[in-house]
Amino acid sequence: MPRMTTAQALVKFLDRQYVSFDGEETKFVEGVFTVFGHGIVCGLGQALDEDPGELKVFQGKNEQGMAHAATAFAKMHNRRKIIACSSSIGPGAANMVTAAATATVNNVPLLLFPADTFATRQPDPVLQQFEQGYSLTVTTNDAYRPVCRYFDRIQRPEQLMSAMINAMRALTDTANAGAVAIALCQDVEGESWDFPESFFKKRVHKITRIAPAADEIADIAAEIQAAKKPLLVAGGGVRYSEAGKAVEAFAEAFNVPFAETQSGKSAVLSSHAYNLGGLGVTGNLSANVIAKEADLIIGVGTRFSDFTTASKSLMGNPDVKVVTINTDRFDAYKLDAVKCVADAKLALEALTEALGDYRAAWNGEIEAAKAAWAAEMAKLAAYTYDENFEPIIKARYEKTIPEFVAMYGTSVTQTAALSVIREMIDADAVAVASAGSLPGCMQRMWTTDERGSYNMEYGYSCMGYEIAGAFGSKLAWPEHEVYAFCGDGSYLMLHSELVTSIQEGAKINVLLFDNAGFGCINNLEMGNGIGNLATEFRRRDENGNLLGDLLPIDYAMCAAGYGCKTYSVRTLDELRAALEDAKKQTVSTLIDIKVLPKTMTDGYDAWWHVGIASVSEKPSVQEAYHKKEENLSKARKY
Repeated sequence: MPRMTTAQALVKFLDRQYVSFDGEETKFVEGVFTVFGHGIVCGLGQALDEDPGELKVFQGKNEQGMAHAATAFAKMHNRRKIIACSSSIGPGAANMVTAAATATVNNVPLLLFPADTFATRQPDPVLQQFEQGYSLTVTTNDAYRPVCRYFDRIQRPEQLMSAMINAMRALTDTANAGAVAIALCQDVEGESWDFPESFFKKRVHKITRIAPAADEIADIAAEIQAAKKPLLVAGGGVRYSEAGKAVEAFAEAFNVPFAETQSGKSAVLSSHAYNLGGLGVTGNLSANVIAKEADLIIGVGTRFSDFTTASKSLMGNPDVKVVTINTDRFDAYKLDAVKCVADAKLALEALTEALGDYRAAWNGEIEAAKAAWAAEMAKLAAYTYDENFEPIIKARYEKTIPEFVAMYGTSVTQTAALSVIREMIDADAVAVASAGSLPGCMQRMWTTDERGSYNMEYGYSCMGYEIAGAFGSKLAWPEHEVYAFCGDGSYLMLHSELVTSIQEGAKINVLLFDNAGFGCINNLEMGNGIGNLATEFRRRDENGNLLGDLLPIDYAMCAAGYGCKTYSVRTLDELRAALEDAKKQTVSTLIDIKVLPKTMTDGYDAWWHVGIASVSEKPSVQEAYHKKEENLSKARKY
C-alpha cells in the first residue's frame, strides 16, 4: 500500500475517474480550477505541483467565477466531464457557495474542494477562521450544506475514500446531479496514510438510462389518447438525455406541437415545424397561445418553474391535465401530474409504441401561431422608438424622444441588436447568458439548429455567470465561437474570468448590452407601481436621490486594458462591422453596445407572480395589487 498524503491521494484518485454513457467512455475530471490561498496551496497545491497526472491546473481570478466556468464546462459536456474547483478557507470558500447553488438548481455536476480549519484545532483561530461559540465544529464551509447534493469534511486521511466514492455517486446521478463540496481540513491535507491500491484503480461510473415502467407508460398513453390538443414541453432533461430527435419524431408521429424551456432550448431544432419556441413568462406569443388552448401538457425533463408555467396561470384550458416524464421523482409529481419516472429518450420511444395510430386534433392552429410569431419577430428586428414612447418619456424624464435618445447617445434597441447578432454570427456559435432582460429576449428570439449550443443559466439566474460561463463553454467546445450575452449590471457584478480567457488563449466574445442600469428590475418595479428606485446607474442628485445624471462608463476601454480587442457600438451598422471583425480575432473580444432602455421584449400573454404590497397610499401600487389578485384567482393552485 503506497504511503502518501491525503491531498496526493485525492489527486491520484481524481485522475482515475471515468464515466460511460451509451457505451461511450469519457475521462471524467479534466482538471482543477483554483485561486490558491492558505489552507489549500500547501496541501492540494503541493500534490498538484508534484504529480498532477493528466489533470490540468487552471488559475481562476474569482472563486465564484471559476466555479461558474466549471459549471458551464460540465453543461456543455452534457454532465459527462467536469473541472473541479479548490479554494482557500474563509472568503475563498464562501465565494463558491453561490456557484454551488447555481449548479445544484440546474442539476449540473460541480465538484468543490474548499479548504477548512485545522482538525486538531491546535492553532485556532487561524487566519480567516469563522468561529461559532455554540459549536467549534461549525466552519464557513457548513454554508454548503443547503446548496449541495453531497457535503463532507475530511478530518482524517482514511475518510477520503468513502467521501470520494459518495462524491462520484452524487456527481453522476441523472436525477439529482449538482454541487458536491468536500471540505479539506488544512492539516489533514498534509497528513499521510497507507492508502490501498484499490482506491486508485480506474473507475468507470456508468451513467445509465432509467427504463420506464410499463404501467406508467400505459397511464400516460391513456391520458394522451384521451386528449385532443396536447402540448409537449421540452426541458433540460431532454438535453441531458440527448432526446431531441426523439421529441421531434414524437411530434411528427402524433401531430403534437412542442415548446422549449430555457434549459431545453437547443436540445431540439429551432427550425422544426412543430417547435413553437420558448414558453412562459419569457416565452413567445406562439407557444403561450397554444399552451392556453391545450387540454394536456406533456412535461418532458422539466421542473415546471414559475417562469415556464407563468406562475401556473398559462394553462388556460379549465380541463387541462398534466403528464410528466422525469428522472427525478420529485419533479415528476409536480402539478398533480400522471407520472413516468424514466429517461426522456427511452420513455418517448416506449410511448411511441404505446400510442399506435393516435393523432392530435390540431388543425392549422400550430401554423397560424408560428406565422403570427414570425411577423412579430420581424417587428422586433426593426424595432425603434416611436410615438408610443413619447408620453412615457415625458412623464418620467421630462424630455422629448430626440432629447432622450441624445442623452443615451445611441439609436440601438435591444431587440434589433439581437436580430443583427443572430444574422451575423456563425450558425453553430454558442450563446451564453443568465440574468436581466436578455434571457427573456433570447428565449423568444434566439434560434439555433446546433444542438446544445444555447447555454442559458436560468434556474438561478445568477448575475455574473455570463462571462465565466462563456469561458467554461469555450474550454468545452474550443472549435466553436462562443458569445457571452451580458448586461452592464452583470458585467459590473463579475467579469474577472475574462482575464482567464486571455491567459488560456480561449477566445470568447462578450456582447455587452449597456442600458445604464438593472433594466429588467427597473421594469419590474415601475410596472408594479413603485418609483424609479436604485435600478438605474445615476449619480445622486441635489435632493439626495439616485436620480441624477447617468454614469458614462466606457466598458470597451476597461476590457482593452485587460488585452481584449474591443469595439464601441452606437448604431446597427457599427454593430455589424464589429461582429464581422470580431470573428477574425484570435484574442477575446468585447463589443460595448449602447442600447436604449425599455427596448427589450415583454409580455406575450404571460403573468409572473411577485409579492406586491396589499396596502399602499399610491394608486399605482393599489392597481398592481388588484391585477395580481385577479391573475392569482385564475392560476392553478397545485
